Amino acid sequence: MKDFSETLGIKVKNKGTSTGQKFLEADTGEAIKSYTPIDGTEIASVTLTTRQEYDQVVEKAQKAFLTWRMTPAPQRGDIVRQIGDELRTYKEPLGKLVSYENGKIYQEGLGEVQEMIDICDFALGQSRMLYGKTMHSERPEHRMYEQWHPLGPVGIISAFNFPVAVYSWNAMIAAVCGNTMIWKGSEKTPLCGIAVQNIIAKVLKRNDMPEGIFNLITGARDVGEWLASDERIPLISATGSIPMGRQVGQTVAARLGKTILELGGNNAIIISKDADIEMAVRATVFGAVGTAGQRCTSTRRIIVHEDVYDQIKDRLIKIYESITIGNPLDEGTLVGPLIDQHAVENMQKALKQIEKEGGKVIYGGEVLENMEGHYVRPAIAEVENHYEIVQEETFAPILYMIKYKELKEALGYHNGVRQGLSSAMFSLNVREVERFLSHEGSDCGIANINIGTSGAEIGGAFGGEKETGGGRESGSDSWKAYMRRQTNTINWSNEMPLAQGIKFDV
Repeated sequence: MKDFSETLGIKVKNKGTSTGQKFLEADTGEAIKSYTPIDGTEIASVTLTTRQEYDQVVEKAQKAFLTWRMTPAPQRGDIVRQIGDELRTYKEPLGKLVSYENGKIYQEGLGEVQEMIDICDFALGQSRMLYGKTMHSERPEHRMYEQWHPLGPVGIISAFNFPVAVYSWNAMIAAVCGNTMIWKGSEKTPLCGIAVQNIIAKVLKRNDMPEGIFNLITGARDVGEWLASDERIPLISATGSIPMGRQVGQTVAARLGKTILELGGNNAIIISKDADIEMAVRATVFGAVGTAGQRCTSTRRIIVHEDVYDQIKDRLIKIYESITIGNPLDEGTLVGPLIDQHAVENMQKALKQIEKEGGKVIYGGEVLENMEGHYVRPAIAEVENHYEIVQEETFAPILYMIKYKELKEALGYHNGVRQGLSSAMFSLNVREVERFLSHEGSDCGIANINIGTSGAEIGGAFGGEKETGGGRESGSDSWKAYMRRQTNTINWSNEMPLAQGIKFDV
């Protein structure tokens, strides 16, 4: 960790609570330990946020909001632009830290930081496009329009699999909208949060900004519950598992707060007999084994036409046999470790359940006992879509193969799960393509043609339907989720007419 600590200002003993420019001293000695999944060794110990510190952070965020919301949006955008520039400076060391603490390969670590840079660029432009509409009033000499106001402190809960990028999707857009941010990252990747906070602090100090705009809290479930139940936090954006999202959603709804929920995926690719087979196979492999199958957009299922099923199966097995598994920081490695031993055990349980329900594992799935860390061989299994295990999201590199005859059947399999995040179809048949994208086609928030399920760009709104939560982040008009809409009517006449022609003379 020496290179990371020298470059990013991370020390062996780390404070896990920050109000932007400085880290707070913990009242107790409680801490969580960060382990690298590469070999299971301890990286550092990070202090947990105490309840007293949490309240201090919220108070700072509330106070900073009063100043930040009155800062012109283009100036807020310029602060975000500078954060993007700072991230460019630290792209390589931060990308390495992501890889080291999370286990994804270095190229994916770099890609995650690039996503942060891209969203800063996007948010900069958005800061000059927080538009409201002007409507015609039915009353003479009246003007009616709508405008958008910031909400206040926004709570952001992110997961281990994208320890920095998903935070930025929310924080940078929320920031240009005039909100302050309170970030609870995953307890499995706390150093990534500390590193990002240090990078942002440089920009805030340079611009003499008040404390409390970008805040960090560290802890496990209890700290997330503080956020979710806190009436001072008008919006919670939570990324993670469906059970976690269900609890957050219920807690926030009980106090009539707002949520953006980005939860599990059970993503499928339909591969037509009219597909470009090689393109379909390449997209499937990246979607299924990238980040060791620990993306919410990972390809879990491929629904393959019977005419090309055996061809696809044989080609996949051949590629899987050549996949390099090992240290994610080593050049040439394509698959790194799972995040921890619990993830390894969950994968093994899923593989046993496949066989129990009548499916067949046709390749891989073994735990690589000869390697330190949490390494497994990506697996391929032949299954039926209705299997209970197929209906669930196992956060591991297991690819399910399902055979179909007619497109209607394939669409039924595709939509026949509780999740609805990302989807794809490979076909050169325009009629099939249009049907997949029609009202009777994919029921997911993301639907792609001739590209895979993972690798979403920040310009489009990211999110899914059904048990995926319905939230949208990152692009398009997702900025509206971080603001409140207000309709305004101005009477510039000498009369007091009522709407709908109502007469009320006094």
